[in-house]
Amino acid sequence: MKYLVRDKLFAIGDDYWIEDEEGRHAFLVDGKALRLRDTLELKAPDGRVLITLREKLLSLRGAMTVERDERPLATVRRKRLSLLRNHYRVTMADGTELDVSGRILEREFAVEYDGELLAHISRRWLRVRDTYAVDVVREDADAALLIAVAVCVIRMAERED
Repeated sequence: MKYLVRDKLFAIGDDYWIEDEEGRHAFLVDGKALRLRDTLELKAPDGRVLITLREKLLSLRGAMTVERDERPLATVRRKRLSLLRNHYRVTMADGTELDVSGRILEREFAVEYDGELLAHISRRWLRVRDTYAVDVVREDADAALLIAVAVCVIRMAERED
């Protein structure tokens, strides 16, 4: 399943819809303005908060936390000893890890678990400017989590740039 994300709207305080392949509203990204740290909520079309993304305070390398139901779900960080600048590690609360690598700023990267592709993020499928697709490859994958991971690494890469 592919989800379309509009790139230009990633400013704090902006709200925007992520659409599925058929153009239906799949998720609402609600940017929380006037917060001490960068905070976004990924909501279902009915308004339920599915995932909360928060900038981690006092982190040396920069990190964001991913929360579900106000409990930590994952932490996203740039990979420490990577020669590739565009390599991130997602450490899940249960200790499992996802790898994110590719050309983040160009919106051409992948999310993998133990070498298996979970999602591919790309602009090349689209003709619409400032839009990229999150293609969730596995049917049993958590689409909200994978979209949240994509949003986190893009925000972090843009800050490092």
